[in-house]
Amino acid sequence: MANSVFTGEFDQLDRAILEELQINGRITVADLGRKIHLSPPAVYQRIKRMERARLIRGYTVEIDQEMAGYHLLCFIRLTLHPHSRELLDSLQAHITQLAGVVECYHTAGSYDVLLKVLVTDHRMLDQLVKDKLMTTPGVTRVETDVVLSVMKATTAIKLV
Repeated sequence: MANSVFTGEFDQLDRAILEELQINGRITVADLGRKIHLSPPAVYQRIKRMERARLIRGYTVEIDQEMAGYHLLCFIRLTLHPHSRELLDSLQAHITQLAGVVECYHTAGSYDVLLKVLVTDHRMLDQLVKDKLMTTPGVTRVETDVVLSVMKATTAIKLV
């Protein structure tokens, strides 16, 4: 079995709590207790323990991107040169300031950085690529993929 938090201080009741919270983060402690056959105070204590341990990092609302005006989802790959810690740190500081970039990953492989970007339209994408990414020091290549349709998107993870 793969090493996970469930081989240490967390148990199957914690797993059940996490699985329910991933389905409905707004479920009440009382309802959650009924579902997993545990008293509400015990459920509350377990949730707080998982929050303190940062196993539960937070709670969020999922917003429909198109209804919010973001009609294009894109993935942008960046190639960097030279490969240095200073360049990565500088790029990270720059990327965190860019509107539209919702996720950013340093990767291994044929490119160095992968961006997940939400933009309102092609003009906003063009402006982001030309004015914000292509002009960034150290970025030597920018490749953009526009998503035609989302085939699967989830924030829930299978617990191991």
